[in-house]
Amino acid sequence: MRKRSPRPAATPAPPPAPPVTGRRRALVRSGAPAALAALLLTGCAARPGPAPVAHRAAERPPASTRPALQRLVDDGVPGAASLATRAGYPAARYATAGVADLRSGRAIGPRDHFRAGSLTKTLVATVVLQLAAEGRLSLRDSAAAHLPPGVPATGDGDRSTLRTVTIRQLLDHTSGLYNYTQDPRLSQQLFGSGFGAHRYDSHTPAELLRIALGHPPVAAPGTRYSYSNTNYLVLGLVIRAVTGHPYATEIRRRILVPDRLDHTSFPGTDPVLPRPHGRAYSRAGDRRVDATSLDPSRAGAAGEMVTTLGDLNRFFSALLRGRLLAPRQMAEIRDEKATGGAYGLGLFATRLPCGVTVWGHNGDINGSYVRTAGTAGGRHIVSYRVNTDTLPDPAHGTAVLTAEFCATRRH
Repeated sequence: MRKRSPRPAATPAPPPAPPVTGRRRALVRSGAPAALAALLLTGCAARPGPAPVAHRAAERPPASTRPALQRLVDDGVPGAASLATRAGYPAARYATAGVADLRSGRAIGPRDHFRAGSLTKTLVATVVLQLAAEGRLSLRDSAAAHLPPGVPATGDGDRSTLRTVTIRQLLDHTSGLYNYTQDPRLSQQLFGSGFGAHRYDSHTPAELLRIALGHPPVAAPGTRYSYSNTNYLVLGLVIRAVTGHPYATEIRRRILVPDRLDHTSFPGTDPVLPRPHGRAYSRAGDRRVDATSLDPSRAGAAGEMVTTLGDLNRFFSALLRGRLLAPRQMAEIRDEKATGGAYGLGLFATRLPCGVTVWGHNGDINGSYVRTAGTAGGRHIVSYRVNTDTLPDPAHGTAVLTAEFCATRRH
């Protein structure tokens, strides 16, 4: 959830994406020393039940998948794991390298829970697009028109405002709103030397929004792509105003329950990960710290989600196969024209060296980096994760996707 989770290096999908300074960290780090990075249904007809994701390792992963994970470990991450599912195959394929816990030495398990950072954004975007399909809001609406009572729409001195920002601009990060996770004081508390003293601080969305609106916008609305966690913080508030329920409640009702994502949760202020889980390691200055336990309200709708590899695969399979959104909204979520090919509406494309284009998102928050990608029709999905928040070489993260989608293409 940091500054943003920019797309890891890969052969760019035309047109070439602008510099990805926020999407790699889909959730929490910022531009400050150890700031947050980009860090995470009723609108459609009844749809078939989700295909269960099996966890047994009945099928060996492609020969190059585990070496790609091992390369991440060789780069310095404690542990890495991936889970791939393909239509027509009876079992998911799981691979791991390194360790989940530096003290015990145990491996990362396929059912381990972890923080997913900005992958939360794709679920938030799905609910917003469902509300648009239901006619309860329009993507052309002003964000200020859909705010709960008491939530600010304008910063002090009118330095920044939601009155001229549309819902679409929030979804595709063209709003120009300052990324609250880049605020120097806040980022030091959440990711820098202040992490130890502030890891259990609670934050409200209105408080974080005030921080963002207290900074000048980075661009005029609609003029350029600039990844900002503030956008999805606002979208969480929009969902609450339109439905009368917190965004987490709407995601549970519309996505988690019907699609049996039983291991996905929105912890609010609860600092404890569900069991089973490994450890999460982060850097605070020049020290490696255990960041497993923290208050995730710092991320909110921009990246608080806790999940598993299996649930991520199940969700993205349902989304990309068109089971969660009507055709018009599916076209919208993939529309990257306004961002020059950098980002859709909560989803982005990556063209791999072998010519395959995959769709997905990534995310990070203290101690966790994760990415999910799938083919356009959702028949082939892979999620991988590491138990730290920074990939020393982002190209080696993209190499996991290449190993999965390009190696299996040759078989």
